[in-house]
Amino acid sequence: MRTWRQVVLAASVLWAGAASAQDSVAVRDTTGWQGELPVDRVVGIVGKTPILWSDVLIAVQARLRGQRPAMDAGQQRQFALDALNQLLNDEVFVQKAKTDTTIKVTDADVNDQVDQAFKRVRDQFRSEGEFREALKREAFASTDDYRKKLFEDAKRQETQLKLFQKLKSDGRLLPAVVNDAELTEAFDRQRANLPRKPATVAFRQLAVAPQPKPSARDSALRKAARLAQEIDAGTPFETVAKRESEDEGSRDVGGDLGWNRRGRMVPEFDRVMFQLNPGITSFPVETVFGFHLIRVDRVQPGEVKARHVLIRPKIDSADVALAKARADSAYARWVAGSPFDSLVTAFHDNSEDRGSIQPFEREQLPPSYQQALAGKAKGDITPPFAVPDRRGIPKFFILQVISASDAGEYTMDEVKDRLREQLSQEKSIGRLLELLKKEIYVAVLLGPELPTPIF
Repeated sequence: MRTWRQVVLAASVLWAGAASAQDSVAVRDTTGWQGELPVDRVVGIVGKTPILWSDVLIAVQARLRGQRPAMDAGQQRQFALDALNQLLNDEVFVQKAKTDTTIKVTDADVNDQVDQAFKRVRDQFRSEGEFREALKREAFASTDDYRKKLFEDAKRQETQLKLFQKLKSDGRLLPAVVNDAELTEAFDRQRANLPRKPATVAFRQLAVAPQPKPSARDSALRKAARLAQEIDAGTPFETVAKRESEDEGSRDVGGDLGWNRRGRMVPEFDRVMFQLNPGITSFPVETVFGFHLIRVDRVQPGEVKARHVLIRPKIDSADVALAKARADSAYARWVAGSPFDSLVTAFHDNSEDRGSIQPFEREQLPPSYQQALAGKAKGDITPPFAVPDRRGIPKFFILQVISASDAGEYTMDEVKDRLREQLSQEKSIGRLLELLKKEIYVAVLLGPELPTPIF
């Protein structure tokens, strides 16, 4: 659950880690105990809604972001109390929003946010099976159960945001003045806790993939057609997917792709998937990945739950050598001044991104990218380098640096605008919160000793 400050302030670069830390399967992590968990305890109340000690522990784990700093008993209690107060404040705003009939949040309002959060977590795992096992360890019965939790959290966040927008439009959330002395004091207070500014780089890229021979393509198409006939004859789709699919990410779960909205898949796949009726197996659909058999299991507004079987045309060493030669040609033409867009048309594998004007942290890039970009400045173009896929078949990438910055400390000039805005809104929201607490009953029931250690 995001804090009310994060919802309103959208988080600045100074605290960017906080939001990503919460996009984690370990939403229900209760690290720190051996054996059975103790009986839960009410540690706070807002109106008629209790705040449980388990809620506090979840908030604590989100704040710790996987770390375990040295804390004595007093420091642990203060850390837990800060987390509890944050939960109480969140609930005050949610309850205030419920009294306003003009504030409504539906699943459709947060679909994109949930999709992105779900994808960020799913992408941390090598396969669908590994992802599902992680969910089970965290007490989620299924991916649908996890998505439901994401929807609940996202709707609470959106409810708070709409409340703040409404109060602002009604003149109840006025901006507070922040003077230079407050700004300097806040920067000096937080400077020691700020992360170092990472070295970043933005780039655009060409990806050149090996192409199968016509005979290999035809062989893959014939195999996909035979499998479609087998399914039509009565063999369960899931059985065929587990036995034959070459999609390592979904094969072990019978080809299950989960819920997907329009635009998530490549266009050829997406178009067929949204045309199918549930339970019908498609004809072989060709994409940049190979040939797919698609079956839709369930449909709901705006999204479908589908499975697929992927058959890839065989790629041999001659195909790889030809791709390397094409990549060398693309590199030579780029260095000689050919427009990027024309090179994309001639060489680029459209299953890969073309890069981003938004900088990436260099240390977060794959090792092959880090090595290729080492020492490169704005405008430099890297020679082709190979990145193997899960089958060990390489694609060849060529990058051009759009911007680059070195690591270092953040300066006041770099953060003052965001910091001033944050302090202003915190002061405004703090004043509003005190007024709302006079309308809604709020009680802190955390005693001098914690029910359990926080870690």
